[in-house]
Amino acid sequence: MACWRERPLVYHFFEIVQVLEGEGTRIVNRNRFPYKKGSIFLFTPLDCRGFDITNVTRFCSIRFSEIFLGQCRSTEDRERITLRLKQLEHIFYHHNRFQELLIKSPGDCQMISTLIASMIGEYQQKQSYHEENLQHFVTLILNVLARNVSDSAGTTATGMDSEPLINKLLLHVRQHINESEKLRIDYLAGHFNLSANYVGEYFRKFTGESLQQYITQYKIKLVQQRLAHSSLTVSQIAEELGFTDESHLSRQFRKHSGVSPVEYRKNIRTV
Repeated sequence: MACWRERPLVYHFFEIVQVLEGEGTRIVNRNRFPYKKGSIFLFTPLDCRGFDITNVTRFCSIRFSEIFLGQCRSTEDRERITLRLKQLEHIFYHHNRFQELLIKSPGDCQMISTLIASMIGEYQQKQSYHEENLQHFVTLILNVLARNVSDSAGTTATGMDSEPLINKLLLHVRQHINESEKLRIDYLAGHFNLSANYVGEYFRKFTGESLQQYITQYKIKLVQQRLAHSSLTVSQIAEELGFTDESHLSRQFRKHSGVSPVEYRKNIRTV
């Protein structure tokens, strides 16, 4: 495309994007970052995303929608999808969301490009077994991304930690989403050596939303994923994610989703 005609929009799916050619600026939650040919970046559910295109750009987008994740024909399929969902959560929520995904190995870069090119060919030609081949290509791409996300954490050559503070803060929130005491302002201030009065301001400055909004939205999205892709009861989900009890989860869920958890699960499974 030569221009992005839509305003930045919020989507509710995981997405891997590779720039096949072109350059410009991508917009993520009101933040702006340059992109160029070969750039690979990840969008998580609830990210507001868009593009400001400088030179005509071709994208390849791999989107993991709820329909895709919900295609379970057997117990084995559901186990496979559950594992894939956990892998998606690991990759997308543990990478540095304020930079493009850094693929350090030239071999990995070439592998991802080759896999994506093969996926495009399979998708367009739709020959026998193309759906099974696409599944395998996706798994291989996720494996390569997972090891680069795991390897990206660390220190620079000078020994100084290179991870931005906001990324550490986001990662902490996601890792301890079920431990309310570790999400309190006073705890975060002490843990990250910030003034208690500045934590909220700092978080809003870099994400465009309040800390409490982020925590609530992330919890609700996790609840939606558990309802759609697991057999856990509402009570079990409430316990796992740190809600006071089932009724507390139900009130919060209805407030943000417009329906009860039971209604949401029923609607998802009847689509």
